[in-house]
Amino acid sequence: MEHKRTYCKVCMTSCGLIAEVANDEKILKVKADPDHPITQGYSCPKGRATGQIHHLDHAITRPMMRKDGELVEVSWDEALDDIGTRLRTVIDEHGPDSVGMYFGSGLGLDSAGYSMEEAFYKALGTPPKFTPLTNDTTAKVMIAGAMAKFYGINPKTDYDNCQMVLYVGTNPMVSHAHNTGMFKPGNWLKAINKRGGEVWVIDPVRTETANFAKGHIAAYPGRDYAVLAWIVREILADGPLDPQQPVQNLDRLRALLADYGRAKAAEIAGVPEEQLQELLDAIRRHKILAIETGTGTGMSPGGNLTVWFAWLIMILTGSMNVEGGLWIHPGALFPFDQFVDHLPLLESAFTPGSHVRPDVKGILNDWPCAVLPQEIEQGYMHALFNFGGHLFRSFPDVHALEAALPKLDLLVSTEITHNELSPYCTHILPTKSTVERNEFTRWDTLNWSVNLQYAPALVKPMGERRSAWWVISQFMRRADLPVPNHVPQEHSDENDELMQASLLATARCSWEELKEKRVVEFPMDLPAAWVDRLFERNGGWELVPDELEAQWLQFRAEDEASLGKPKPLVYTSRRQRRKFNGQIGFLGEIADCLIHPDTAADHRISDGQKVRVWNKSGEIVVTAKIAPSMRPGVCSIPHGHRDANVNNLTCTHDMDPLGGMAHYSAVPISIEPA
Repeated sequence: MEHKRTYCKVCMTSCGLIAEVANDEKILKVKADPDHPITQGYSCPKGRATGQIHHLDHAITRPMMRKDGELVEVSWDEALDDIGTRLRTVIDEHGPDSVGMYFGSGLGLDSAGYSMEEAFYKALGTPPKFTPLTNDTTAKVMIAGAMAKFYGINPKTDYDNCQMVLYVGTNPMVSHAHNTGMFKPGNWLKAINKRGGEVWVIDPVRTETANFAKGHIAAYPGRDYAVLAWIVREILADGPLDPQQPVQNLDRLRALLADYGRAKAAEIAGVPEEQLQELLDAIRRHKILAIETGTGTGMSPGGNLTVWFAWLIMILTGSMNVEGGLWIHPGALFPFDQFVDHLPLLESAFTPGSHVRPDVKGILNDWPCAVLPQEIEQGYMHALFNFGGHLFRSFPDVHALEAALPKLDLLVSTEITHNELSPYCTHILPTKSTVERNEFTRWDTLNWSVNLQYAPALVKPMGERRSAWWVISQFMRRADLPVPNHVPQEHSDENDELMQASLLATARCSWEELKEKRVVEFPMDLPAAWVDRLFERNGGWELVPDELEAQWLQFRAEDEASLGKPKPLVYTSRRQRRKFNGQIGFLGEIADCLIHPDTAADHRISDGQKVRVWNKSGEIVVTAKIAPSMRPGVCSIPHGHRDANVNNLTCTHDMDPLGGMAHYSAVPISIEPA
C-alpha cells in the first residue's frame, strides 16, 4: 500500500488530499492533506469519496459501438474508424455546422483533453457549441463583458480583510460558494464576525450560511434583484458613493431608478421594508462590501438583474479592487497583468444565437443548451459529441431530449460509466478518469488564490482507457480534419506530458517547477495596477448596458402589474453537501423537498410523505421535509437526482433572452400528496 498526495477534482476548490492506494490499482481510502499549503487539512465528503467515484459499478473500460441496435465492445481502431467515416459523411452531406459539441464537465477538468476539444471545434469552423455555462449561470460572465468589456473580470472577496459580505442565492457552507474555491467556509465566516464584520444572506431558505449571518432576507425566488435595485438607488442618492475606477452613464443610472421606492421594492421581493433598510444601514456602516451570487439566483429569470445590481453596488461604493472589498484574479496560466495592454476589449458582450432561437443571444459563442432538442428536430444538427456531460441531469426538459436524440446520425460520448445517455449513443469512448492521468488546475481564475496545482495519476487506467486528447485527435485525423502540428500521433505518458506542458507557455511558472513543487502560489497586489490600467483602456465601468436596461424595464413593468396579487408557488434549486450535480448519488442524499409548515398544511402534506410535484413540463415524486427555515410559498428541491430529476419540470422554451440560461429556479409548480 502507498500513500499518494493529490488534489480533489470534484469542484474548483481543489482541496489537497492523501490517498491510500494498493498496487497502483485500488484506492482504499482518501483523507484531507494536513500539509497542503492552501486548503490546510480541509476536505468535504465529496472529495473524500474520490475512491468510490473511481470504482463505480458499470464502469466502461473498452470502446463501445452500436451494432444491430446493441452497444458492444470493439477495438479502438474499429470505433475511431467508424466515427471518422460517419463524421466525414455528416460534414459532406450537411456541412460542419450540423455537428454539435457539448463541452461537459467530465472533460472540463482534463486540461489536455479540453484543449483538444477546442481544436476540434476550431477545425469544424465554430459549429454549434454547448457548455455548462447555460446550465449553471451565464450572468457573471455576461456582466463582466457588458460592464468591463472583458469576460476575464472575475471579482473575488478579500476574505483576509473584509468587514461585510452579502451572499445572494449561494450557500458556501455547502457549495464552497460559486466558483471561488472557498475551503473551510465556516472558519472564514467566523473570522468576519470575530473582527466586527457582518455576514448577510438573501435566500428563500435559511441556509447553513445564514446561521452565521447578522441579517437574513428571504426574498421571493427570482425577485431578489428588487432589494439590490433599491439599494443602488439609495447609494446614488445619499452614499456611500465613491467609485475607485472611472464610470460611464452615472446620471442615466440615477434616472433609471429615481422613482424606485422602498415599499415597491419590498413588495416585489416579498419581504418587510424594514429588512431592506437594515441592509442599507449595514452597507453604510461598513462602506466597503463584497457581494457573492450563485446558482440559486443565476438559474432564475431575474439572475442577470441580480448580478448587475450586485456589481453596481460594489462599483459605486468603491469596493472593487480595494483591500477589504474585492480583488480581480490576474490569471496564472495567462497573466492578465503582463498583457493588459493587449487584452481584447469587447464591442459587445453578446454573440449570435442559434438557428431555432435567433432571438436569444449567446455568450462566448455558446448556444443555449435548451435549444439542442429543437436543433435536432428541425434538421439542423445530425451529429453530437458529448464530452463528459450528464445531458439528462443538466439539460432542461428530459422529454424533449428523449424524443430528439434518437434522430441523430451520430452521437459520441466520452464516458467512464454508463448513465441515462448510454441507450442513445452510437459510440462511447472511455477516456482516462481524473485519477488515471496526471493533471493540473487549468481553470486557474476560479481558484481561491493566484496558484497552480499539479498531481500525478493515482492509479493505472482501467482496461483500455486512453487519454482524451489522443482519442479526439484520432477521430479528427480519420475524418480528414486538421489537427494542430504539435499533437503527437501516438498515445504515451511522455506525450501526455508534452500536451500538458504546452499549455503553460505563458504561465507564471514553468512546467518543470509546477511538477516539482506540486503547488505554486504567486503574489498578488491589492489594489492591482493592471486593473486600473484596464479601466483606462476601456473608458471605465459601463453602468447601464443597453441590454440590461431593457430587461430591467421589462421586468419592472411586469412586477408593477403584479403588485397586490398573490405570488405563485415555485421551486428553487438547491445543492447538497454529499452530492455534486449529477454525481455522487451513492453517498445517500435523497431527493427531498423543503416545505414551510404553513405551505405543507395548505396542501395537506406531512413530514416524510411522498409528494407529487408537477407543472406544464412534467412531474417528479420527492420526499417532503417540513422546514420552518423555508420561506412560505416556496419549495426547495435539489438538482442532479436520477429518479427525481428536476429537469422534468423545466422547459426548452423558458430561457433568458440575453444569454440563453434555462430557468431552473423560480419555476412555477403544483404539489400534492403522492
